[in-house]
Amino acid sequence: MICMKKILFTGTLALFLTVILVGATPAGAQGLLGRGTVFFDGAVARTLVPPAPLPHGGVDPIYVFPGGGADGQLSVAGVGPGDRDYHGGRWAVYTVAFSDGVTPYLLTSDEEVHVAEAAGDIVLTRTPENDVRCPVLR
Repeated sequence: MICMKKILFTGTLALFLTVILVGATPAGAQGLLGRGTVFFDGAVARTLVPPAPLPHGGVDPIYVFPGGGADGQLSVAGVGPGDRDYHGGRWAVYTVAFSDGVTPYLLTSDEEVHVAEAAGDIVLTRTPENDVRCPVLR
């Protein structure tokens, strides 16, 4: 009986903390890593969720698609574990918007994001108020 109470308490506490932490996350960050996965170097990588707010504190670039993107589009991490410039997931958030007349297509790496920007297919906007901390796992 005591064990069951402990399990219920622990589960309730975990749910409560998740709701509190997710609720405290900046609005733009809600879709950032909330699914627990991002694209990194063309592959899907897991994240530790929920992301913790870090306004104006990001250094690792991450590209988010608040207006949507192609089917299956996830946020794109610019760096990750094993990269020399990875700072543990202190994400500097850039929003991605497809240009008028461009049909959204899947972007799975920061290289593809930069090629799309150079082609005029997307516009990147730095949104430092939405910076978060959330490590990526390979």
